Amino acid sequence: MSKPPNILFLIADEHRADVAGFAGDPLARTPTLDWLAEGGTVFDNAYTPSPICVPARQCILSGQYPHNCHCEGWLGLQPGHMTWPRRCAQHGYQTVAFGKLHQVGRDPMAGFQLRPVGDVTASLDVPPLEPRYQAPALPSDDGLNCEGWMKWSDEKEVRRAGPGPANHHDHLYTEGFCGWVEENYNGVWYDRATPDRPRALYLGLHDPHYPYRCEEDLFRYYLPRVRDYAIETCFDHPFLGKSAWPQVPLATGIDLPQREVRRARAAYYGKVETMDRRFGQALAALRLAGEDLDEWIIVYCSDHGDQLGEHGIWEKQKFFEGSARVPLIIRAPKYLPAGKRISANVSLCDIFPTLCELCGLQTPDDLDGRSLVSLAKGETTNHHEAVYSFFLQQGYRNGMIKRGQLKFHWYQHEQQGQMPEVLFDLEADPLESRNLIDEPQYAEDLRWFRQQRQALHH
Repeated sequence: MSKPPNILFLIADEHRADVAGFAGDPLARTPTLDWLAEGGTVFDNAYTPSPICVPARQCILSGQYPHNCHCEGWLGLQPGHMTWPRRCAQHGYQTVAFGKLHQVGRDPMAGFQLRPVGDVTASLDVPPLEPRYQAPALPSDDGLNCEGWMKWSDEKEVRRAGPGPANHHDHLYTEGFCGWVEENYNGVWYDRATPDRPRALYLGLHDPHYPYRCEEDLFRYYLPRVRDYAIETCFDHPFLGKSAWPQVPLATGIDLPQREVRRARAAYYGKVETMDRRFGQALAALRLAGEDLDEWIIVYCSDHGDQLGEHGIWEKQKFFEGSARVPLIIRAPKYLPAGKRISANVSLCDIFPTLCELCGLQTPDDLDGRSLVSLAKGETTNHHEAVYSFFLQQGYRNGMIKRGQLKFHWYQHEQQGQMPEVLFDLEADPLESRNLIDEPQYAEDLRWFRQQRQALHH
């Protein structure tokens, strides 16, 4: 029997789907991602299952929406919950994670057998086909700047943007990855290399997540070149019209000076380029060790996007395209078409079953995701009728459903109660500037969306 394909899972934090060369941005310098896209399948309408870091990453690992994997807030998966690395480990893979997992809770390994974090390595061999174990605790790898609670306000994040260190450890994660690859695929000193063992490797970076700071040369390059968005003012909605931390409007030129906004965007572009370089270093390490990357399955995605001041919003937590739509590339030349673009709506929950099909592993029955293999090959369009995204706010589940080019979302607040529903038609209104909830021609679509929402509560 031939060796199962190796997996390399690359994930960024807060990377907008449209800030990349392969996505058509003429400014972003992303040669690594462009190479992946050129030889892989690009899913142009991929959506996060939750526009917040922690639940999004748990959903990617579990292939389930937040309410089904019980990760709707800042809580990680329960010990033993099935994840794609756990499934791989059950079938003989060595599963190794580097960098940011954001797995908060009692199971920080989430199915990975090795997790180098700085100079600390936790390891645990998973017995074949035995899904439940208690992983050892690890130090947190997710340091945050604090001001009373978790971070600076969005306004202060923008006003302090510029050149400088980002207070992340991405260089350590990347160096750790490259060193581990050298030892396990080459092993020139002690002949300890085991290149024939199938592996699932994960490299998670913080960038381009705030703080909006980057290397000075990159900041100087992007500052005179960054673009303004067509809509810089706030949307007329009690939730969508306010930024995340705290809930206040941050319209460009009104609440924030244009100069500071451009500086923050320049730093963000610099962080995207830095992230791309680090992923390039990881690929170079595998090539140097003699690996043929055409034999690998390489996945790239981000947990969610960043509004970057579009609609007067920074960060995430919104169902606007800048926050909810994410980049997704799967490069597997032996299995999937190269250079193909898929326009159908897909979810990051689909990654788990896709990896199972590509690697010949049994797919769990309770996943919300569906394999993307047939969709990528053009064999069928029978995929999701709609994709979903959720986040929990003060105990209430806010949500989005996208079917075709229509996006429906709803919000509820502890003090304000039921907020106005929102319906966008991205074909007629790609800038998401008009709420069509009361337009008669969408009445039948609206009825369907509301039925789907109602079904989620049963």
